[in-house]
Amino acid sequence: MTARWLPEPDLSEHARGIPGHANESALPEWSSANNGVNMTKIVILDGYTENPGDLSWAEISALGNLRVYDRTPDDDAEILKRIGDAEIVFTNKTPLRRAVIESCPNLGMIGVLATGYNCVDGAAARVKGIPVCNVPSYGTAAVGQMAIALLLEICHHVAHHSDAVHQGRWASNADWCFWDYPLIELEGKTIGIVGFGRIGQRTGEIAKALGMRVLAQDSCETEEGRTIATYVDLEQLYAESDAIALHCPLFPETKEMINRNSIARMKDGVILINNSRGGLIAEQDLADALNSGKVFAAGLDVVSTEPIQPDNPLLSAKNCIITPHISWASRESRARLMKIAAENARLFLAGTPVNVVN
Repeated sequence: MTARWLPEPDLSEHARGIPGHANESALPEWSSANNGVNMTKIVILDGYTENPGDLSWAEISALGNLRVYDRTPDDDAEILKRIGDAEIVFTNKTPLRRAVIESCPNLGMIGVLATGYNCVDGAAARVKGIPVCNVPSYGTAAVGQMAIALLLEICHHVAHHSDAVHQGRWASNADWCFWDYPLIELEGKTIGIVGFGRIGQRTGEIAKALGMRVLAQDSCETEEGRTIATYVDLEQLYAESDAIALHCPLFPETKEMINRNSIARMKDGVILINNSRGGLIAEQDLADALNSGKVFAAGLDVVSTEPIQPDNPLLSAKNCIITPHISWASRESRARLMKIAAENARLFLAGTPVNVVN
């Protein structure tokens, strides 16, 4: 199969010319794929990260009249203005608070273009009889793959060594090879996975294929999980794991679960991977552990505040790889997300909403 590379995107919102997209100030035209037969108004508040131009909104547009904003500022008055009299609104990260939900008389469904739905006041929506529908399971393969990619980058520093070669260091080297970091073989080592649902299990499957022993901690143990990993409690997982991957949700009881105290119970030189939720980690405590060498390295795709703040202590910590929340963002994963979101809207209009989380 021949690979097709997409051209470099023109990131100016006017230049892209994507139907149904709009910048913060312009009011986009309503677009419809059904010649106005169904006049349901649908608004997408922050569509750019889901579809920067390499996908099509056609499946959602076919359900009514669609208006897509690339981004919407975190301002209730502006959010209300953009929702207007729409019956269906989709959000990815734009917050929908109680005051907004209570002020939208026509709103019938809130769709979240993600699995996590903490950007929506679900209780307020429930009081008004509005289902909040998320998109589960679309990113299992992509997120599991990224967790292992972060681990492998720590083990081999592929990007660094490639850059070194292109800078001429191999051509001028006295020996036939060189390396700047310890190179780590994973076979025979132990990975502990905190949160062993679909994504945790996918990460475990890949790790097992690499010859790793897999430990898992989860409040719900399954027979499927037991074919991949040995279930243990957190204390045993911390004590025995050479690498720890976080795949659990962010709840009050898991907030900053990785902190000075839990790190002290881990092996010296442990590797930490997090592409779940940034709030799982007390970031200053992790930075201190990286700088002291207690934690050998960290591979992170999420941080507590996104975009990352310039004063985040992990930016200057030793051996800390940080990527900009891209685990979910493969084209294949985003296409699945869009298809499920469209189906959520279609079934709501048919009177049988699915994936309701409130």
